[in-house]
Amino acid sequence: MTIQPSSIKPISEHAEVPSVAQLSHVSVTFGTGNTCNPVLEDINLDLLSGDFICVLGSSGCGKTTLLRVLAGYQSPTQGTVMVAEKLHTKPNPDVGVVFQRPNLFPWLTITENVEFGLKMKGAPKFQRKQTVSAILDMVGLVHAAQLLPYQLSGGMQQRAAIARTLAADPQIILMDEPFGALDALTRESIQTHLRQIWERTQRTILFITHDVEEALLLATRIVIMHAHPGRIVKVFPNPFAQRSPTTSIASLRLSTEFIQARQTLIESIRTDRKQESE
Repeated sequence: MTIQPSSIKPISEHAEVPSVAQLSHVSVTFGTGNTCNPVLEDINLDLLSGDFICVLGSSGCGKTTLLRVLAGYQSPTQGTVMVAEKLHTKPNPDVGVVFQRPNLFPWLTITENVEFGLKMKGAPKFQRKQTVSAILDMVGLVHAAQLLPYQLSGGMQQRAAIARTLAADPQIILMDEPFGALDALTRESIQTHLRQIWERTQRTILFITHDVEEALLLATRIVIMHAHPGRIVKVFPNPFAQRSPTTSIASLRLSTEFIQARQTLIESIRTDRKQESE
């Protein structure tokens, strides 16, 4: 099993899978005149229902700006963003964001943190209780429900942040290197948790990462971006997306197919750095 590049397909070619968001000819430029800095150029990408897209690329290629545009925090200079067939120009509940840091309210318990968004939306107490209970069970934090954030490990805090986002029931979840600050063992554990959560909820996820192996372990599709300006150069279908639940991460990493796929992705990113140094 080898990994092969594929071009981004238009919505019509994905007729069997509905699209939940589309970026069409999106460009972002900061400054004007001599200070003009094109950060993104002509980004075209469809996010399909149940997609788990990992975005890879060297530093400065515009990955976080792409996420900010999808979140509604940054307006494109050109092009359009559609979410649920509506023009997307500002943050809304259809798009949830999990940041690099958990950003939990330190004075609230984990239960109170997770139900915060529901409370702000005016959801009745019994509904909040049912939703929070189900989501804490899903992320494995029932035992920590009444604890404060400082009483949890970094990985548990990040799971709580994911739970808070899930509670708001967004169509799309954006994740900006959420496991970057975790140690290797905790990171592997929470990757497994996230994969299980995605399999159960089938939420559409766009996940920013620098870690090639993380992308191969999580994604259904892997987007490669190059810099100056930031642009999508390749989209890889991940051959490991449909692996058996009994396949261990350790055995997968040691397989010839995984090693070859990892090298293919690294070479795709490295091409950008070679061009930058020339």
